[in-house]
Amino acid sequence: MLKIFLFSISYIIGSIPFGFIISRLVKNIDIRDFGSGNIGATNVFRSVGKGWGVLVFILDLLKGFIPIIFLKAYLPGASGYFFVLSAILVVCGHNWTIFMRFKGGKGVAASLGVLIGLSFVFQNLGFILILSIIFWISVFLTFRYVSLASILAGSLFFILTLFLSRDVEIQILSFSFAVFIWIRHKKNIKRLLKKKENRF
Repeated sequence: MLKIFLFSISYIIGSIPFGFIISRLVKNIDIRDFGSGNIGATNVFRSVGKGWGVLVFILDLLKGFIPIIFLKAYLPGASGYFFVLSAILVVCGHNWTIFMRFKGGKGVAASLGVLIGLSFVFQNLGFILILSIIFWISVFLTFRYVSLASILAGSLFFILTLFLSRDVEIQILSFSFAVFIWIRHKKNIKRLLKKKENRF
């Protein structure tokens, strides 16, 4: 029962739509009616303000990081699969939030948050994550597309775990996150192919 409760909490925390909340509080708007229609940090950055977009990114990252660190502190003997399932549920909550009829963000910031948390649990994960972040920054600075950088970095992260991680749990997690990122960026991929994606 305790694990079911903790899994439920992980999903609910991930479901908190910070982009929607901040946009409503700051400008009294529904962020879904502006820009890309997404509730994530990038759209808030463009439609509400740079500082507010950064705040949403930090909050989305923290809602991924905090549940993992909490579980590590209070259930240090839990299996790796327990941590990974909790991480997946957090990101599922962000992507398909119960508070917005199961429509949510792209999951990049929340994924980064849980991965930072998991780097304190699994060996080599921190190194793999740093390589992926450096790659994300390189792609972004070269092409100025947040979506392209996220899609490629998510894919690279999965590939790196196959070669640099001995933990099957992390390989499963990285594959899941890569699939999530591709699914949630489906419209962005179409715009990229048509050369209609907005540069940052």
